[in-house]
Amino acid sequence: MLPKVYIETSVVSYLTAWPSREKTVLENQTITKEWWRTCRERFELFASDLVETEAMRGDRQAAEERLDMLATITGLTTTEAAQRLAKTLIRAGAIPEVAADDALHVAIAAVNGMDYLVTWNLRHINNETKLSEISEACRLAGFESPIICSPRELKEKEHV
Repeated sequence: MLPKVYIETSVVSYLTAWPSREKTVLENQTITKEWWRTCRERFELFASDLVETEAMRGDRQAAEERLDMLATITGLTTTEAAQRLAKTLIRAGAIPEVAADDALHVAIAAVNGMDYLVTWNLRHINNETKLSEISEACRLAGFESPIICSPRELKEKEHV
């Protein structure tokens, strides 16, 4: 059985975006595209209705490209259990209330038993100072937190 990976919106955006002029963003886009091309077959990929909703925002052509990419991934729906866990993550201070959608991404992944949540959101989701709080809040609510990482980190984990 392949490890299950929740693909958060930032990953889909980096896969389909025009090359950035900012060096760090361009590097992350390149890493994401390389991971998608060379590593994704080693995982069972999932995205949620929340990812789809976020992917529809912005430029219409770009949104269509993101949605085409998402059409190749198994879809998950937001459940009441995920909504409750997202509120728990916020109440615990693991993710701020202003980032409620980020809490919901984590919750959807945890409720659906994902092994990994892959994201470039380093502010609220893959934030080194908050990962233990996210994990603890999930555990106390009866769920296992997925391993939260970037495509770069997941690629490195594969080669350990």
